[in-house]
Amino acid sequence: MAGARELRHNSVVKFDDLKTRDAIARSVLENGPSTAVTLGERLALTPAGIRRHLDLLIADGILEAREPHQALSRGRGRPSKVFVMTDFGREKFQHSYDDLAVAALKFMATQSGDHLVSAFAKSRADDIESKAAIALAKRSNKSLALAGFLTEQGYAASVEVKSNGEQLCQHHCPIAHVAAEYPQLCEAETEAFSKILGTHVQRLATIAHGDGVCTTFIPNLTQVKKKSNSNSKKITAGKAS
Repeated sequence: MAGARELRHNSVVKFDDLKTRDAIARSVLENGPSTAVTLGERLALTPAGIRRHLDLLIADGILEAREPHQALSRGRGRPSKVFVMTDFGREKFQHSYDDLAVAALKFMATQSGDHLVSAFAKSRADDIESKAAIALAKRSNKSLALAGFLTEQGYAASVEVKSNGEQLCQHHCPIAHVAAEYPQLCEAETEAFSKILGTHVQRLATIAHGDGVCTTFIPNLTQVKKKSNSNSKKITAGKAS
């Protein structure tokens, strides 16, 4: 990300400052929305130092400050602002990791067939399921707990309440470039969400396929039960006739 354009703030910009700024931006990209305190702890920077770099990254259009999502903010008092990656900021990062992942999966598919890619996707989904189970065990609302877990994993997730259920929205996808080539990753992830939440879910949109947000619909459990009971009655009626 760092380049000649970084010489805008001073006549000479220290190389260490550029490295630090790049590390901060990459941390936000990989971990999702983060507060100044979290970033400072993560990168071992002083409060004054982290805020100086954050101000410069905002001025460059790499990051922007937002109010934390209401569902994810906890505690008393005014919640700290979170810093998120802008679209312009994402463009500044090369897709070297993504390209390597795609190349590795293509090699697996060529050498052993697509079933090995599917096995990898399932293994990744199983890992998500096991880690999310720990986070969900501490919260009563499974949807919000899953959104909080995904945000910690870099997906910037939130929950929107609808009349007939909820929508789990992932505003960022760290593997979008890879998932665009191999949709098995999205399919296995959706199945993992279903197991985690204990109900059928439906993936409505994905960033990997050009949508702005990955959206997963979670129906109300009462509606799921009604549908199940309705189907059961139809089967019983069919046998009776």
